[in-house]
Amino acid sequence: MTDFRKEVAARISEIEANREFRKSAADFLRQSIGPKYSYNYFWMDRPIIQYPQDIVAMQEIIWATRPDLIIETGIAHGGSLIMSASILALLDMSDAIEAGTTLDPRAPRRKVLGVDIDIRAHNRDAIKAHPMSSRIHMIQGSSIERSVVERVCDFAKPFERVLVCLDSNHTHDHVLAELEAYAPLTTKDSYCVVFDTVIEDLPEEAYPDRPWGKGNNPKTAVWKYLESHPEFEIDRSIDQKLMITVAPDGFLRRR
Repeated sequence: MTDFRKEVAARISEIEANREFRKSAADFLRQSIGPKYSYNYFWMDRPIIQYPQDIVAMQEIIWATRPDLIIETGIAHGGSLIMSASILALLDMSDAIEAGTTLDPRAPRRKVLGVDIDIRAHNRDAIKAHPMSSRIHMIQGSSIERSVVERVCDFAKPFERVLVCLDSNHTHDHVLAELEAYAPLTTKDSYCVVFDTVIEDLPEEAYPDRPWGKGNNPKTAVWKYLESHPEFEIDRSIDQKLMITVAPDGFLRRR
């Protein structure tokens, strides 16, 4: 595996000079927005509104960082919560096998916390009925409302390793407020992942019916946040490997 990982690193480093490949990836990403390409996928039977490349990237990050808690803003149909919970279940299984112990599925150690301003009843019911539900806790309310932030911070206190994913309202001010509230919960060598930073790289007319766009989006919020938070760095190796991602400059690693 050591040799294989070196080969992977070498292949990824060569992508930077492959202009044709990079252009093709950028063209595909732009062309896929209108047809809502990312709306076509499921994780364990729940819709997950993400690109397959980002789904794989999150699996790699979760497995590598081995968090005890994943905090996600933005729930939608719950597919991302289910995915996170399922990878955490595999981590618990791996730990149990290594330790020679048994798992109690009724009291899982690792958890996922989802926050959304409007958790639709049918989505909440489907998430609660899912086999991964014992790992999932949900809070309804604005992710930047003080009382909600306090509840999230209180929930996170017992956990040693935390990973954060921000994917709710995509305006600059909202994402910056989320970063100020939740990025500090990210533990060292873990990640705060900010989705839909790609909005900054798309044509201005890409989101005519939304309050965000060029100059007012998650990427501009990331850039602003990093000006005063040197404890985080952009892990651009993930962008370079994926080529197709909605989170360029959005994979923030805490040093």
